[in-house]
Amino acid sequence: MLRFLCIACFPFFLQAQTRDTLAAFRPDSTFFVRTKGALAYLNYGVGEDRLGGAKMGYVDSLVLLKVTAKYKDLYRVRLTGQLSAWIPQTLTKRDTNVRLPSVQYLTASWRVSGDNRQDYVSIPLPERLPYRSRQEINPARIVVDIFGVTANTNWITQLRTAREIKNIDYEQVADEQFRVIISLRHAQHWGYAIGYEGRRLVIRVMHQPEKLRLRDLTIAIDAGHGGSNLGARGLRSKQYEKDFNLSIARHLQKELERKGATVLMTRSNDSLINNTDRVLSLRKLKPDLLISIHNNAAGDTTKTKGTSTYYKHLGYRPLSQAILERLLETGLTEYGNVGRFNFALNSPTEYPNVLVEGLFLSHPDDEALILEDAYRKKMAKQIRKGVADWLKQVRKQRS
Repeated sequence: MLRFLCIACFPFFLQAQTRDTLAAFRPDSTFFVRTKGALAYLNYGVGEDRLGGAKMGYVDSLVLLKVTAKYKDLYRVRLTGQLSAWIPQTLTKRDTNVRLPSVQYLTASWRVSGDNRQDYVSIPLPERLPYRSRQEINPARIVVDIFGVTANTNWITQLRTAREIKNIDYEQVADEQFRVIISLRHAQHWGYAIGYEGRRLVIRVMHQPEKLRLRDLTIAIDAGHGGSNLGARGLRSKQYEKDFNLSIARHLQKELERKGATVLMTRSNDSLINNTDRVLSLRKLKPDLLISIHNNAAGDTTKTKGTSTYYKHLGYRPLSQAILERLLETGLTEYGNVGRFNFALNSPTEYPNVLVEGLFLSHPDDEALILEDAYRKKMAKQIRKGVADWLKQVRKQRS
């Protein structure tokens, strides 16, 4: 469920928040911490809404961070002389035994290789340093910034076993900001993961599936909410979003399985599973793609209506666009294709993913539609068609 917000209130709110935040900073003598947990993350700032603060991205455990200030339950950490990030204190532990280099951390030479599922960029580093990444399109590239290190890489060994990586390069874009640039062979991103093996940073680039048809893919379906996490509530029916989500997800499961796909469900009944556990479970299951099913609500019950799809990473936008096009064929109002969405199930980079917000339970016309099981089946069928359309586009790009 996506809450409808008052955009006109933002400028005043942001100015007031900035004043309060700056006044509340408590710069201490700097100290070092290391990340902990399977899903540690860095935020750009201290602002937040119900989705949390805007995420810079996940980082591995035991990554070394220099704390320069505190605000409430957050640490401000230094990435470069011009860039900081924020991390919840609960995702860190102090390290009082850090041995800093006499001058600077330096990169060494590294290598690129592959196997039958993914390619590997293996970069030895003197410390587990923080990083961030992004997807680029036209051309398709993965860009990884490693913070706190200076280039001393004099060669990159590239093996023929690498299949998805077309070219690789680096540049020192600023003091303590080392950039790795990975050019891909295919236009459609199919995922990547970043983590440390000891002090070696490894970027794993997923291969596109050889056969791009539903019958050859493993597709994860996430029915949003569940158990005591009720989601939105129908304006008149008072029925809960969690039940509509599960119904659509089950219909989608049948649609996909009829076409030969292997389907993984994050929940198949009315159970409570938090988003962290869903993300970690999917990390182990390694689906080819993920579709998360939700429905929407707004304070305005007369005008705000329609269907929408959401993505966070730019390389996964085509999937969300294809599904939205098919949903709009049912006659629903277009609420939009929403990017940079800071939702947990949109955050993984390891596989293409999309969040579908079917319609608004808070609008009487939308609610009347979703109360009909036949319409929920129709929505599932259109989502399946959207995925098939996207796969067809990817096949054309590859030919």
